[in-house]
Amino acid sequence: MPKPTDSARLKRAGAPAAAVKRWFTPTLSTWIVGAVVALLLVVGVAFGGVGGALIMAGAVAFFTASYALVTGRRSWASIPTRKIAATALVGSFIITFSGAIALEPATPEPASAEVALPSATPKPTPKPTPKPTPTPTPSPASLFTDEAPADPSTVSPPASDASVVAPNTTTTDTTALVLLATIPIKGRSPKTGYERTGKFGSAWLDVDRNGCDTRNDILARDLTAIGKSGPCKVMTGNLVSPFTAEAIAFVRGQDTSWLVQIDHVVALSNAWQTGAAQLTQAQRITFANDPMNLLAVDGRSNAQKGDGDTATWLPSNKAFRCSYVARQVSVKATYGLWVTQAERDAMARVLGSCTGEPAVTSSFTPVPVVVVAPPAPAPAPAPSGCDPNYGGGCVPIASDVDCVGGSGNGPAYVAGPVTVIGTDVYDLDRDGDGIAC
Repeated sequence: MPKPTDSARLKRAGAPAAAVKRWFTPTLSTWIVGAVVALLLVVGVAFGGVGGALIMAGAVAFFTASYALVTGRRSWASIPTRKIAATALVGSFIITFSGAIALEPATPEPASAEVALPSATPKPTPKPTPKPTPTPTPSPASLFTDEAPADPSTVSPPASDASVVAPNTTTTDTTALVLLATIPIKGRSPKTGYERTGKFGSAWLDVDRNGCDTRNDILARDLTAIGKSGPCKVMTGNLVSPFTAEAIAFVRGQDTSWLVQIDHVVALSNAWQTGAAQLTQAQRITFANDPMNLLAVDGRSNAQKGDGDTATWLPSNKAFRCSYVARQVSVKATYGLWVTQAERDAMARVLGSCTGEPAVTSSFTPVPVVVVAPPAPAPAPAPSGCDPNYGGGCVPIASDVDCVGGSGNGPAYVAGPVTVIGTDVYDLDRDGDGIAC
């Protein structure tokens, strides 16, 4: 005879039917929350393996048992009594603790670089740590550039005489702002073909043929309290850099000469790209050594400027900007160069604050030739028997001479017109205009 089931025994004991189905009949919330719990377990396995799944299950059990214990309701898991809920709550702690033990770390801890573990094996001999190669300090000579090179070893004059494009000094005999309006506006040409020595000659030629190179000429012009070695070489001096208004004590030497450099106001490469490629070699050499286009300045500012034009670089000393831009405009006009639109706009902005700033004239620009009108030829001497006080006709020498057709009665007459070139002895020029009869 088969044994009676628990349900049958409950029925015989008179238990209600609801008590029989209390743990076994799922509700809608059971399916919904069960699906969420299953998803959480999958996530726990994915991120923490078995330990992650146990921790997730323990958390679900904790919140479910706590809900049933506090409210006395079955919750989604149909927990029938508070006693069973308390038991489930204790179980949730056990499950969570087990999961924490089983959980593997997500990332391995890095081995300590500071603590060396003891080892029975001999340690390899440590190799010395290579020291970084120090960056070489540039030599003073390398701080000079094509735009501002050092002194030449020998002084040499150019093969040709100095030459500019401007016909005469009247070109720059105006204000810089007015002169700017005469300069063409074009785009910058490629730098192709530019080469300092090949296109602008060796550095600091003696263009003015005074026996000194151009760099020393400019140092002697712009520095004060200068000391020289011989007639040309500037050894010491003081400079207030026009670019910064800062004072520099110049001392010639291997490590100090570069502190004062000679700036091309219009840079050589900028000139090459704005018309100098079409100049003659003599004109380009003159351009590179023209004192109008050269200034003694601090080396740092000169390096910062590079080959920049007015649109890309201006001196930090704002008080010098008008003079600086006026000089750039004068150089461009003297050598027939053009400006870009951006350069022209920048020049106009600066000169707009100093409209009376004069242009600068190159010492190589010829003065205008003054054409002197030839003197009027002297009148031909009077023929023999003619009065030398009159020219253009013969006025006879007589006791009295009158104009033909006049009211005089002679005895001699002249048909005229004749010019009075001496004393009008016969009173022939009655109206005093120098013409008689």
